[in-house]
Amino acid sequence: MRLIRYGDKGQGKPGILGDNNKVHQISTLVEDITPKTLEGLLTLPIDVEPLEPLKEKVRVSNPVTEVGKIICVGLNYQDHADEQGVKAPSEPILFSKAATALSGPYDDIILPPGSTATDWEVELAVIIGREAKYVSEDEAMDYVGGYSIINDVSERDFQKNRKGQWIKGKSADTFAPLGPYLVTKDVIPDPHNLKLWTKVNGELMQDGHTSNMIFKVPFLVSYISQFMRLVPGDVIATGTPAGVGFARTPPIFLKPGDIVEMGIEEIGEMRQVVR
Repeated sequence: MRLIRYGDKGQGKPGILGDNNKVHQISTLVEDITPKTLEGLLTLPIDVEPLEPLKEKVRVSNPVTEVGKIICVGLNYQDHADEQGVKAPSEPILFSKAATALSGPYDDIILPPGSTATDWEVELAVIIGREAKYVSEDEAMDYVGGYSIINDVSERDFQKNRKGQWIKGKSADTFAPLGPYLVTKDVIPDPHNLKLWTKVNGELMQDGHTSNMIFKVPFLVSYISQFMRLVPGDVIATGTPAGVGFARTPPIFLKPGDIVEMGIEEIGEMRQVVR
């Protein structure tokens, strides 16, 4: 399944993408895609045929709402570590983004006051489907609900120079575009065999592959569950490949009017305008 939410901000409605590439309403089956409804929805056999397709163009929202937490993994691609001239970590580097940073996959990125170094990061997002606590690596995939794309937008000056934890540079409103779909595991049997990319103003900036992850999805789910309880709807941002702006010579950062496009094979594409 490819689940989607659509509608004005704060008024999202649930849908599913049919074989005809049209969005079909599923509000007769579930009121919305939330942590409370997600686990049951993922096990529900859905016959798309009798469901009414949308006839008008609508805003696409983030595919799950009321997300409790976003856990991010730093330096999880070898080429991203290499471009910074640092060693690969021996354990996953974990940090968080505020859930209030979530936005739709086509919503604008709004630069916060004082921003001088806002950057892009395309990442495979793992969306938890069942409560996970102290799970083993062997059983970890049983707790994964599906996948999406997240842009881990990062204000590097806030992140690196404002003391304390990275969350300061990661959590401004609109700094976590997520979507366009929640793609279930049956569609993507191997999350480590996907191309992912970023373009800024039409220029290819990131051209990566999830096979280059240092720590794979089952390990990450298991590892994170040793430190905190994961619940349906939680998002794990699994790291970004090489090609971010701050690692370039000279560095390149986002400015008003820039267009950021991202995609991951089998999941889809997203597009944001910087304001």
